[in-house]
Amino acid sequence: MIKSTVFLFLNLLMFCYAPLLIYAQNGSKSSAALTLKKVVLEDKIKGGWAGQTIGVTYGWPTEFLYQGTYIQDYERIPWEADYVNRAMHEFPGLFDDIYVDLTFLEVFHRLGLDAPIDSLAQTFAQKEFELWHANQAARYNLNNGIAAEKAGHWLNNPHADDIDFQIEADFAGLINPALPQAVNAISEKTGRLIASGDGYYGGLFVAHLYAQAFRSDDIESVIREALQAIPPQSKFYQCIQDVVSWHAKKPKDWKETWWEIQKKWAEDHGCPNFVFHPLNIDAKLNAAYVVMALLYGDGDFFRTMDIATRAGQDSDCNPATACGVLGTMIGYSRIPQTWIDPLKKAEQVPFSYSKYSLQDVYRVNMDLALASILKAGGTVKKDQVTIPFQETIQAPFEANFAGHHPKERVKIAKAFPNAYSFDFEGCGLVISGHLVKVNAAAIDQPMQVGLYIDGQLIETANLYTNANMRRPELCWRYQLADKKHQVEVKLMRESADYQLYVTDYLVYSSTPPSTNHYHD
Repeated sequence: MIKSTVFLFLNLLMFCYAPLLIYAQNGSKSSAALTLKKVVLEDKIKGGWAGQTIGVTYGWPTEFLYQGTYIQDYERIPWEADYVNRAMHEFPGLFDDIYVDLTFLEVFHRLGLDAPIDSLAQTFAQKEFELWHANQAARYNLNNGIAAEKAGHWLNNPHADDIDFQIEADFAGLINPALPQAVNAISEKTGRLIASGDGYYGGLFVAHLYAQAFRSDDIESVIREALQAIPPQSKFYQCIQDVVSWHAKKPKDWKETWWEIQKKWAEDHGCPNFVFHPLNIDAKLNAAYVVMALLYGDGDFFRTMDIATRAGQDSDCNPATACGVLGTMIGYSRIPQTWIDPLKKAEQVPFSYSKYSLQDVYRVNMDLALASILKAGGTVKKDQVTIPFQETIQAPFEANFAGHHPKERVKIAKAFPNAYSFDFEGCGLVISGHLVKVNAAAIDQPMQVGLYIDGQLIETANLYTNANMRRPELCWRYQLADKKHQVEVKLMRESADYQLYVTDYLVYSSTPPSTNHYHD
């Protein structure tokens, strides 16, 4: 009787605690609070930053060289004992995905986790580091009167679907370990400055990958849970779900999945630089490469990094993201010596345009993570922390460039003393170019440009010759009636010192292109 009672009790105990045991074994989702030793929490935080830095350095020599193709197996990607330190000194712009991260990290460290969006915007806008695409458009917007909440919206930022927020959202997951609702709150205040739609989802997804990597060491589980933050009707969600499905069907050969990604998701509809171009910095495509690398890397640091790099396109940022997530999952102490030893030689070197070195970042991030845990209702003791469980909440659905299909790109490549005019037929256009100072002795000053459509002044904007102040494109306008339009772009006052240089213009149609481009 006693034996049977004990047996019944043990069975009941197993039934009650089976979910927790399963979670401990394979990292599947659990609604239990997460208790970590402080040394483990710190090790994971350090692993996230270390992995990110190692990954971006490994991809350094291949960035954008492989456009619509992958790097062949026989091509050796270099690495050496002092490689990270060398990269920091020779090409500080390589670490743009980190120094934007650190800009936001510094604001939260200075003002606390409730730092307002305007403070984040002001600090970001005033930084003098090199920026491109959505980041640069956002900085221009913020410095020229666009509200922080709208600086990343696709109607104000033609690069809103680009990779920018995706490559600098790492910190949002690292300061909010296993706290997906806190990730959403931080992302809303930082990502909206830079992106919208799929470009915003890319950063949100990456931040959730990092946050979930504190809770689980099962890669597929982390990806599935992070994807719950993204609305299923979005193309971003569908793209990542495709990668997961393709991996399940062919789990041994990453190149099979690479080809499937290329066939279905390689078209860029938004970025004015790379529509009708093999180079692609669309968030969902590059996120697909990150997820592919995590799945096929199967927990191996080098293999994950190598696949993310060999997939091509933004081949420094993608291994940075993949290795940052994996580094968080396995911890700093488990990153192999081949990769961690060169990093250690550079941990005291401040990143460009930042007061922080990696050693500083580890400490600041740990402080913020502990504050976030307490804010969420968790506990912080001398040697351990307990992180409360938070459900992942799905972001609202939004789609950039809906009803806008690339129709043609018309090359101009010519300077004009004052104005340029043309006709086009479509529902949207982006005019690329810049302000040229033809008199080297002239004092730099902004010049106002006007965009006229069908004889009406649609907008005016300030143009600068200073690279950090520049507007990435001259003018753009979406959501027009799909018909013939007359366009003129001109300087609002004539000057012998300045000219307009028009690179090209991109035209959108409200109807998809025919699959047959030639007709008898």
